[in-house]
Amino acid sequence: MKNRRSFITGLKSTKLSNKEKKFLLMYKPWGVILFSRNIKSIDQIVRMTNEIKSIFKDKNYPILIDQEGGKISRLSKFIITSPFSSLFFGNLYKKNLNKFNLYFKTFIKFNSLILNKIGANINTSPVLDIKYNNTSKVINDRSFGSDIKSINKIGDICITEFHKNNIGTVIKHIPGHGLAKVDSHKFTPIVKKNLKFLLKNDFKCFKNKKSLFAMTAHVIYEDIDKFLTATHSKKVIKIIRNKIKFKNLIITDDISMKSLKFSIKKNTIMSFSAGCNLVLHCSGNYREMVTVAENSPIINDFIIKKTSQFYKILS
Repeated sequence: MKNRRSFITGLKSTKLSNKEKKFLLMYKPWGVILFSRNIKSIDQIVRMTNEIKSIFKDKNYPILIDQEGGKISRLSKFIITSPFSSLFFGNLYKKNLNKFNLYFKTFIKFNSLILNKIGANINTSPVLDIKYNNTSKVINDRSFGSDIKSINKIGDICITEFHKNNIGTVIKHIPGHGLAKVDSHKFTPIVKKNLKFLLKNDFKCFKNKKSLFAMTAHVIYEDIDKFLTATHSKKVIKIIRNKIKFKNLIITDDISMKSLKFSIKKNTIMSFSAGCNLVLHCSGNYREMVTVAENSPIINDFIIKKTSQFYKILS
């Protein structure tokens, strides 16, 4: 594990190319993330994840996937999750707690069974962003709703249940994407609320979470840092560490998203300078993958320690 680099990479297709195999051997990313483009059938993706793990000689090698439910499902070729959005579960939690517990825990167990089957071991869930009236559609029903207590409780249940089923979790988008009115895949959201409001509301949803991973919001919080998104802001990362008290691994959201206005190289370097632990690059664009790899340091003792804690969840 010690010689891996501090980044997570996407891959291009349903089969590792020779170029990608050499890339994984040479640059040794900390983890790999799967998308729908990588998944054609159960047998195919099992072969692919087994091959990735064999390259690293590590049956626990981190393989991430976005399987939130609702519209965010990378396993749509096998299962239909569209009725089961986070907002569906948030509403059910308020209406009928017994039914919520049955449905939600069954939903997590079912998804975990498939993730374990295909070789994925980290689900980039739960989304802990608050839903506001003008929240960008990119979040919308991916949120559990607008009630902070409900979001906190459902988030805790989600993390606990996935851990019970040998799957790691990633809370997102820390420290909160709900006030963003635009899609950070395309634009840079700017949040104007003051720090006092944010600490009592959006940031509060991420406190005391036992997830070993958190994913950053590519959002500018003007009262904290007028110029840089959370991913690139030392000031925001300091608040995540000292006020939200998140003590585990901070992963960037995809650094090729348009919210970040710099080159891939600069986006990578600035993320580490701000205090992020792992940089995420999703597209499978080989040239960009190499740039990210060459500007990502070897993992440090802190990442090794937290990775070992994650491995314990898998056993």
